[in-house]
Amino acid sequence: MLWDLFCRVIDNHGDIGVCWRLAADLAARGEAVRLWCDDVSALAWMAPQGAAGVEVIAWSDDNALREPGDVVVEAFGCDPPDDFVRRMAARHRPPVWINLEYLSAEAYVERCHGLASPQFAGPGAGLVKRFFYPGFTARTGGLIRERGLSERRAGFDAAAWLGERGLVAKPGERIVSLFCYDNAALPALLDSLSREPTLLLATAGHAARQARQCLGPGLRRAALRCVAVPLMTQPDYDHLLWASDLNFVRGEDSFVRAMWAGRPFVWQIYPQADGAHAAKLEAFLAQFLVGCEPVVANALEGLWRSWNGLADGFAQLPPLVDWQQACLGWRDRLLALPDLGTQLIGWAAETG
Repeated sequence: MLWDLFCRVIDNHGDIGVCWRLAADLAARGEAVRLWCDDVSALAWMAPQGAAGVEVIAWSDDNALREPGDVVVEAFGCDPPDDFVRRMAARHRPPVWINLEYLSAEAYVERCHGLASPQFAGPGAGLVKRFFYPGFTARTGGLIRERGLSERRAGFDAAAWLGERGLVAKPGERIVSLFCYDNAALPALLDSLSREPTLLLATAGHAARQARQCLGPGLRRAALRCVAVPLMTQPDYDHLLWASDLNFVRGEDSFVRAMWAGRPFVWQIYPQADGAHAAKLEAFLAQFLVGCEPVVANALEGLWRSWNGLADGFAQLPPLVDWQQACLGWRDRLLALPDLGTQLIGWAAETG
């Protein structure tokens, strides 16, 4: 099928990160994908080689006159151009129209996944839009997981990859990756990490800038030394997660990739002015910590809440060995579910 995938970049590259990964996954499965985006600048470092089967199109009024494909996906509620939607409605066999929603573990996701939204007015009058919700259960759309990911991870040589970049851990050092938004808890985290030998790999942008502000130009504090790493392609960001003993991630794309890494991780959820992110965080913790040892579960709840500004003080890190087992158990549960790409292709074929 020919897919039109629409993406608007709001901030922080999260939207284009998810959409590029999905586009590349669909194309690798034999689909043809046109990725429409209003700001493709991040792809210069995120995916400099492009992907076979993916055409990137600048979102403009002129390009909106193209003939729609078999499936139209609007990511995160970004409406396609009116002229494009009119062409969808004019087709003898209209495209399958999908609104790919944000990832959440909240209860409404299972209720709303797959619901139809008939269009009674506007350029798409007569069409039906359907909601597709990623998620963590069998009653949702699953998570992006490209074919061969587990095999690629199993064959990864962390020491070699780090060494090629001059990132060699000293004996006894743990490796921690940091990818975050502005975070008031970062100074307390750095204090905590500095008590044990730690190599902190701070990603370009908010993380590296805040690390420099807190640690100074030397990027050191007691047993902690920090290295600011450059912008990475999506595959190399996966490698960073696989090579680290602990990962701090943010938003949606890195959050999911941390789960597939199977390493201990802490999620900074995108903060919302109305506080809705707090309920979203609690909903995920309720699923993630099922079956986890109570002592570890309590420690992780405290850590994740304090990292997200939802609890006073800063909770200490639980033992990495116990934490690792909880993350591996969670990953195994997710691997038993069908991935998002498989479900999306099947769903489009059935409803088309």
